[in-house]
Amino acid sequence: MHEGADYYLPAAVLGAALLVKLPALVRGWRSATVRTVNALLLLPCAGFVLSSPPTITAVNRLTGISNLSALLVHCILTVYACASLVLLDYWRAESVDCARTRRRVRVWKAGCCVVITALVGLFALGEVPVERPRDFDTYYATTPFISAMLVLYLLGYVAAGVATTVVCWSWLLDIGRRTAGQETRTAGDRSLQIGLLVLVIAALANIVFGSFKLTAIAARWAGRDWDALNESLSPFISASGMMIGVGLLVPAYGPALIDRVWHPLLGIRALRPLWRLVSVSGLPPGSRMFLPPPWYAGPEQVLLYRMTTIHDWMLALCVHCTDEVREAAYRQAKESGAAEREAVAAGLAAMFTAAEARARTVPPAPEQGSLALAAVCSAEAADRDLLVSVSRALAVAPGRRRIAAPGGSFACR
Repeated sequence: MHEGADYYLPAAVLGAALLVKLPALVRGWRSATVRTVNALLLLPCAGFVLSSPPTITAVNRLTGISNLSALLVHCILTVYACASLVLLDYWRAESVDCARTRRRVRVWKAGCCVVITALVGLFALGEVPVERPRDFDTYYATTPFISAMLVLYLLGYVAAGVATTVVCWSWLLDIGRRTAGQETRTAGDRSLQIGLLVLVIAALANIVFGSFKLTAIAARWAGRDWDALNESLSPFISASGMMIGVGLLVPAYGPALIDRVWHPLLGIRALRPLWRLVSVSGLPPGSRMFLPPPWYAGPEQVLLYRMTTIHDWMLALCVHCTDEVREAAYRQAKESGAAEREAVAAGLAAMFTAAEARARTVPPAPEQGSLALAAVCSAEAADRDLLVSVSRALAVAPGRRRIAAPGGSFACR
């Protein structure tokens, strides 16, 4: 089993991903895109298992047909290349049901069926009595019919790599032209660009791999022994297959991961200075509306809890706020050359920091609370990421500033 570990490990990873996707496959079985995505997980998983030397030996003994695994692997890789091109067509098309997409998909499927039929026919006509789990291609490179099967398979493999490269690269250029004038790109565009770039790299690797195999076979025809080209690159084919799987999965799952994991994590990090201040001061009794999330909570839940807690903390501190502190900090930031958004955030940061210290010694002043609440509402209307702006104002404040206000001075951290 240790001999085939480099094949079984990627197969196990792809198999686990397929199990995770199984409920979605059951729910969306009627969707051609869903079926194709799951096929692109199943096919390389089966290919890696059947390519492993222990599995090759077991299949040959079970069926009584020598080197049958080689034919199965070649057919699986042919279907895999076809499914990759089909999925790219589905993704790029405005609708899976459009006539042009259906025609292109039929062409890919028809070509795949022709190649597989030819592979099976040539294998049946040839003779491969000696079991060769690792060097089947070069060992039988001069055998009648089998050599034609190998060349056909590799030419189809290289052609699929070239087609994938052309399609993905032209698609990348189209996305670049479409988003050139946009200040920010959507999570879908970023995920798609990453996935397409990975697919281009993997497809180029497949082209190189297939070309080297063809070169080794041609060397056998010329009476030379260049088998090292085939043997040295064989371990890298598993990495290439994994890269194709990653490139196909990133556009499908990348936007959700960016929106539900990456962006919330960035938000949690940006709110850290303000959350630290809230954690130190705490909320007055009875003002907490939600229980803290459990340790296994996702980033979205943690971010929602922290934003809600910070809002509750601000509302509770409004009666201790002094608007003169906010005005002084705002004017100071403007005089320092800060933008309007940064100056407003600096004023609110100073006001709430001062209010946190004031709440310990000074009784609440409801008339001041209404002014503070109005200032917060006005700032939220102009800045949708107000909490992040206030948190950044706390983080970049140089040292401890003393802001004068009626009734004393307060430290603005």
